Amino acid sequence: MATQKADVDVLLIGGGVMSATLGTLLSKLDPSLRLTMAERLDQVAHESTDGWNNAGTGHAGYCELNYTAGNAQGEVDISRALTINANFEVSLQLWTSLLASGDLPSPESFINPTPHISFVWGEKNVAFLRQRYEKLSAHHLFADMEYSEDHNTLREWMPLVMENRSAGDKVAATRIRYGSDVDFGSLTRNLVASLSRQDNFELLLSHEVADLQQSKDGRWDVRLKDRNSGKSVTINAGFVFLGAGGGALPLLQKSGIPQSKGYGGFPVSGQWLVCQDEDTVKRHHAKVYGKAAIGAPPMSVPHLDTRIINGKPALLFGPYAGFTTKFLKSGSRLDLLRSVRANNLLPMMDVGVNNMDLTRYLIGEVLQSHEDRMQSLREYFPGAESAEWTLAQAGQRVQIIKKDARGRGKLEFGTELVAAADGSLAALLGASPGASVAAQAMIEVIERCFADRLNNGWRARLQELVPSYGESLVDNSDLLTRIRPNTLSSLKLRD
Repeated sequence: MATQKADVDVLLIGGGVMSATLGTLLSKLDPSLRLTMAERLDQVAHESTDGWNNAGTGHAGYCELNYTAGNAQGEVDISRALTINANFEVSLQLWTSLLASGDLPSPESFINPTPHISFVWGEKNVAFLRQRYEKLSAHHLFADMEYSEDHNTLREWMPLVMENRSAGDKVAATRIRYGSDVDFGSLTRNLVASLSRQDNFELLLSHEVADLQQSKDGRWDVRLKDRNSGKSVTINAGFVFLGAGGGALPLLQKSGIPQSKGYGGFPVSGQWLVCQDEDTVKRHHAKVYGKAAIGAPPMSVPHLDTRIINGKPALLFGPYAGFTTKFLKSGSRLDLLRSVRANNLLPMMDVGVNNMDLTRYLIGEVLQSHEDRMQSLREYFPGAESAEWTLAQAGQRVQIIKKDARGRGKLEFGTELVAAADGSLAALLGASPGASVAAQAMIEVIERCFADRLNNGWRARLQELVPSYGESLVDNSDLLTRIRPNTLSSLKLRD
């Protein structure tokens, strides 16, 4: 099999939103950089980034109750919601800049205004939501949040959800009007299309990593195999980014960098109930999030979502989690087994032993019948008709397993950046909030791996792309007041 060799400054592994965002940022910071993106499938944005494979909310902390869990004293902790909201504002700023430069088309092609609503029932849950509202709305990031326990008001906010409910039911909801629905698949395809128009960018589809080795000069030789022809090409790269979703962990392990030691992965599959009946879809325009069932992973918070995927509206309910051994939707059932190493065996065993309830829950989700799933849906949409809803397979998620301070294994629900000490390689592991905070996550890659260039001219350009860069939106209310109206207007999220 013939082997070719090419030299590049940056090699992006994976054709999802993370690689597309990092490539876009780097090309803006230094247009002379030679970038190559390698994707194992025959098109970009077809794994976790695809509209049908991810939650698509534009996670901003507005409605996701798992981002404001209660502490041991029963008090709502809003710190994570504040961080996620500020990070999502970074994404909005970047997209606004890319619209202005023509790198993205009209906002309707990838983002649409969709109110974000949290909905609960029962005395205990209502008390929780009320406390959550009081704490969040007191902060400038959430000052526009509305709260109601009034049935008539809630019927206006979400008619399908309130349909056929008894007037005596104790219910409550919060709402942010300018929430969004983001089609990250469309966003990514547009970003890659813009990159592809540049002379210094190359896209290699149907290419997967066969081997990667670091040379003595610090650069990486990455051998890519063409899945169609069987031929190989070796890319010599000064920097490698592993943005392959669930596939990032095996690639990180293959790199052999010391920072990869001890990491494992816990794969979780997902399914949606989907309704595309036009009359039903027209009667619901919101993302309505509830509380996760006891024993469910945080990523399984139930929600009834208005979605616009590839320009077509639909309603999705779920996700229904499931047990899997695949790391990618198009991956192998041997992925989990192949990821086991001597350095992560004990942490993975710890997680397996200490999370048997979670495993049983996931297996139980897989064994549900259609009517079982419909019963869960009817808690949010009492009038749902079984015949209007079909089951669709969502993407794979690989939650992080790592050592805690005692050297024991723990399961992490979030994202984590792992970078080589010399800054020549970085990988993003984990899931939610994922795509929604891609801009902030990729800025952190630049800070970790391109610090010298950041301090030598890149910082000012980054501040042009993301006006809040270098300051805290959590702490600076005046900064938010200057920035948010512009992003909401430019992205047509608020009149």
